[in-house]
Amino acid sequence: MINLSARKLTSLNGKWNTIIDPNGVGDFHKFWEDRKPEKKTDFVEYSFENGDVLNVPSDFNTQMTELTYYEGIVWYKKTFKYDLKTNKRLFLHFGAVNYLTDVYFNGKLLGTHEGGFTPFQFEITNLISNSENSIVVKVNNKKVKEGIPSEGYDWFNYGGITRDVNLIETPQSFIEDYSIQLKKNSNNEVLGWVKIDGTTISQKIKLSIPELKLNVKVKTNDSGYAPIQFKAKFNLWSPGNPKLYRIEIQSGLDTISDEIGFRNIETNGTKIVLNGKPVFLKAINIHEEMPTRVAKAYSEKDAEVLLNWAKELGCNMVRLAHYPHNEYMVKLAEKKGLMIWEELPVYQHIEFSNEKVQQKMDLMLKEMIKRDKNRSAIIIWSLSNETYHFTKSRDEALIKLVKQCKILDSTRLTTTVISTQGYTNNTFDLSDPLYNYFDIISVNEYIGWYTPWQGLPKDTKWKFVNDTKPVIISEFGGEAFYGSTKQPKDEASGWSEEYQEQIYKDQIEMFDTNPNLAGVCPWILCDFRSQSRLHPIYQRGWNRKGLLSDKGEKKKAWYVMKEFYKSKN
Repeated sequence: MINLSARKLTSLNGKWNTIIDPNGVGDFHKFWEDRKPEKKTDFVEYSFENGDVLNVPSDFNTQMTELTYYEGIVWYKKTFKYDLKTNKRLFLHFGAVNYLTDVYFNGKLLGTHEGGFTPFQFEITNLISNSENSIVVKVNNKKVKEGIPSEGYDWFNYGGITRDVNLIETPQSFIEDYSIQLKKNSNNEVLGWVKIDGTTISQKIKLSIPELKLNVKVKTNDSGYAPIQFKAKFNLWSPGNPKLYRIEIQSGLDTISDEIGFRNIETNGTKIVLNGKPVFLKAINIHEEMPTRVAKAYSEKDAEVLLNWAKELGCNMVRLAHYPHNEYMVKLAEKKGLMIWEELPVYQHIEFSNEKVQQKMDLMLKEMIKRDKNRSAIIIWSLSNETYHFTKSRDEALIKLVKQCKILDSTRLTTTVISTQGYTNNTFDLSDPLYNYFDIISVNEYIGWYTPWQGLPKDTKWKFVNDTKPVIISEFGGEAFYGSTKQPKDEASGWSEEYQEQIYKDQIEMFDTNPNLAGVCPWILCDFRSQSRLHPIYQRGWNRKGLLSDKGEKKKAWYVMKEFYKSKN
């Protein structure tokens, strides 16, 4: 279900008992039974008690030195007591667990979930005991060839129960889901719906917006679904006016409230248009990592730090790379007036020809959209990053996926990011036909770093597969080790701040040559951990393309980008 903060929650965050299982023996020993010796002759070769204890939510890699680079199985256990009243239901909800998860409750398998960045839940109403209850979670963050992402990706593989765990108590019949957003191309008409769970009888639904003195009444059908349509004079959400309205939805047994903004996002030729006015996207890429703590970001406090840096840079949008970030990031960005680009972890070496992989893509898309569809700050659904045109079935799979995305949510823009564009004779060739199926052409290019300039930046030329669509430079930049200023300023191998600074100056000069440019998004806000970055002096397990160092220190390129964004006001 969505909008957890408005429901009756009992947090299960805190200390969990764990067993580290590098050889995968837990299934053989049935760790989920949590057996104890009862007779003198009993012999049990495992125990959650008196073993390692880990914090939840958090990654396990940064809590124990021996787990720093661990990829494998960790078993978690939590016990609790809960007095569930008659005519109430109870659900066990996980914000995210990376990557493959089996969940057991009082010794019984509730189910499994694959994917490290989207929420899932199980109902435990009929399994709860008045005495002590036990949850055992098997987590495996080992990379999977048929996974999403697949085996090769350029960020740290933080494993474990990385987001909040909650018990959710509801009435027998409750408001499971709803969509309250403006109709496509409208600034005043809402086209939405409400879905009730737990009833086959029609119910009256009342939706109200107290500030607007608006009340809408509808009835559900026998499936618990009720369409909602109404008009109002909204104070529209925008970066300069991040207005949110308190929305109340009431059913027969349940009431839920939310804070929702209303805005209209569309394209008009090569322009991206917000509430009827062209907007230039001044963005920054962000990974879900707190570099100053060298750990997975998971809390509202973490989100505050990262988003405040983005605001200080002068951004009006954040690209949450390369997967759905935690809900704190999304909700806080909306309150701060930051538009959001949200993305699936369909990254590089995906096996698009594998039918099971396609099914996983489809499920992750549904999970992402379900959680965040009411967040007006989200203007772009990105369905993949840096996929290859020569990968078998790539085009067919992503075309199918974007069509499904438009069915699930037609109110936002779509994109897919490609980095295999041609660059010869100082000309970018953005001719990948896959772009034709998406609203925005997004390109990652690292001219000046991985690829040298072939001419003057101001003389760059562009060739488009479709010259009627807006273009976003979704990644650009280069690596610099903070404080490395005594190295050659004109050699990439010096990893100097000055070399990175010059890349940014050249890129900004090149931006003016692109007639379709609607936004730019440097890679990346902060240096971040990556096990594939192995230079013994300058990297040491870090990707150093951040405008900020791993300690939050501003590199010279930060100021270049800040001035550019200031000039785009």
